[in-house]
Amino acid sequence: MFGSSIERALVSCGQTIVYVDRHHAREVLRWLRDTPDEDYDYLVDLTAVEYRDPERPLEVVYQLRSLKRGAELRVKAELDKDQPLDVDSVVSLWRAADWLEREVYDMFGISFREHPDLRRLLMWETYAEGFPLRKDFPLRGRFSRAEQVRQALAASPESNYSMEELSVAQAQYDLPPDMRERLERGERGRVPEPKVQDDG
Repeated sequence: MFGSSIERALVSCGQTIVYVDRHHAREVLRWLRDTPDEDYDYLVDLTAVEYRDPERPLEVVYQLRSLKRGAELRVKAELDKDQPLDVDSVVSLWRAADWLEREVYDMFGISFREHPDLRRLLMWETYAEGFPLRKDFPLRGRFSRAEQVRQALAASPESNYSMEELSVAQAQYDLPPDMRERLERGERGRVPEPKVQDDG
């Protein structure tokens, strides 16, 4: 059905892995989700991998699960480092892909075309050192520790979040006062012991 869009398939450690052409990844993933015999309705994870071998391409990795069938499938799209690092977003297929794609963008520099809000997730927007999970990223960063601290303190984290995201962060103030006090003291609730029924 997809012809050359399916580049190869293999089984590694009991996991089926299918490599797809990056330009057709969203089509293949939509088919895997919507076809009744496949029914991969749950996006477990979306990440990326860069290997130590500089000749190997980066990989965008989609871990899928069919909840109905209990089957798992790993789908990979390879991105040649000499080409633009981009692939179509799958947020339209799985809403959970939203922050996963943002994390991959932030850590690896891979862009997701048609993503509704592609911006850094873990690092601040003005972070200028590059992409921390790329192999060419120095262990201590590109700038001195003092410069890193200066940039972090100058950043305005609130400007990177929507009002909805900020309202969730403020939700602790909606808790009853006694509950807030217990949480501030570090107290946690206890799970009650199960009641043993006497059969006699």
